[in-house]
Amino acid sequence: MDTAILVQGISWLVPLGIVAASIVIGIWLRRVAVAKMLTLASRTRWAGDDMILRAVRNPLLLWSVMAGTYLAMASSDLPKHVAELSVPILKTLWILSLAWVSANVVAQLITHHASRWQIALPMTSLTQNLAKSVVWGLGLLMVLDSLGVKIGSLLAALGIGSLAVALGLQDTLSNVFAGVYVTLSKHIRVGDYVKLESGQEGYVTDIGWRATKIRMLSNSLVIIPNAKIGQSVITNYDLPDKELAVTVEVAVDYASDLERVERVTTEVAAAVLKTVPGAVPTFEPCIRYHTFGDPGVNFTVVLRAREFADQFFVKHEFIKRLHARYRQEGIAFPVRTVLLGGDRHA
Repeated sequence: MDTAILVQGISWLVPLGIVAASIVIGIWLRRVAVAKMLTLASRTRWAGDDMILRAVRNPLLLWSVMAGTYLAMASSDLPKHVAELSVPILKTLWILSLAWVSANVVAQLITHHASRWQIALPMTSLTQNLAKSVVWGLGLLMVLDSLGVKIGSLLAALGIGSLAVALGLQDTLSNVFAGVYVTLSKHIRVGDYVKLESGQEGYVTDIGWRATKIRMLSNSLVIIPNAKIGQSVITNYDLPDKELAVTVEVAVDYASDLERVERVTTEVAAAVLKTVPGAVPTFEPCIRYHTFGDPGVNFTVVLRAREFADQFFVKHEFIKRLHARYRQEGIAFPVRTVLLGGDRHA
């Protein structure tokens, strides 16, 4: 009796040893082997090897334990039905882990090549999530196929059931499809400065499943449902080009020499464009007189900034330098004189 128990206990040592060894190997692969391979991959020009290694780093331990479990069961005296049950479970875990790795690699590739793919596929969280969903969907179909489920019949059933789901999720689905439309139309892109008809304006930080996020200059975040984005009138200051005209309204006294005023103002504007960060140095500034106002002659100075946020500093420097130059040149700004009536009975 004792001998039988001892033999049975020893027979379990081999499977347990295999599982323990697989855990040690998995930890070594994850912490040592992958770290060394990442060092070597960082020296290559292709970025895909780094992405693949980073993606497989986490599931390496799982794969090692799965392999050890399979070998342990093969070398053990488990009942036949238990061994047959464990095979599809391990196969399912294997397929799902591959889908996990593939989804992460695809997401990293989209992020890495966003600048190159911007023409065909803009980079947003919606783009990444859609790509991951496709990979996970293929993985789940492979799992069902491996389990003997008839995918054709399942897809037909899902198609009928999806009609009922769509009716209950009209608002959510409208936001999803609106987000896809906004992303693919490229009328609004991540990083663009936009202004909504409701008055909010700022930089687009992300286009997600449900909403688009806009960071205002005050650093506040505006979250707008995609359906409203698709229906709103939006001004995009970064299309068709990031550069934009900067206009400054100025007025001078009627006694001023307008030819001289034009020359001095143009000189100041040209100096600002060439020295102020955010200005376009190659742009030729111009002024246009347009109104005989009550206090003086009004005109507009046209400058140019690289992007929307740069215009504020360009205006700031131009007004400051123009004021100093006018004082130096003796050019007077208009002064409104108000005459107050005295005591009529005096």
